[in-house]
Amino acid sequence: MNWYLEVIKKYAVFSGRARRQEFWMFELFNIIIAIVLAVVGFALDFSLISTLYSLAVLLPSLGVTVRRLHDTGRSGWWILISLVPLVGIIVLIVFAATAGDQHENAHGPNPKLAPAY
Repeated sequence: MNWYLEVIKKYAVFSGRARRQEFWMFELFNIIIAIVLAVVGFALDFSLISTLYSLAVLLPSLGVTVRRLHDTGRSGWWILISLVPLVGIIVLIVFAATAGDQHENAHGPNPKLAPAY
């Protein structure tokens, strides 16, 4: 849960790098929360709750994805490849699953070597 909260604290930070663990743990908790809110919204016949949550985590999601791309040595603009139907999402998932640069790159030092939270 700390990984999720760290991304939320960096609400609109698009610089630096994000580890694979930070990205995937945020996505895991994000999906779990979205499913729970969708079920609750369906049970209460109030689907606006999941829509509001999705809007609330839009910027943190974009930020952690851009930082994850930075960790792999790519520009944050690669996030736009997700606009290509089907293939774009697959490419973005592959980029996110790829190991980050072991040494400092143009976007900052290796986050694995940074002190733990």
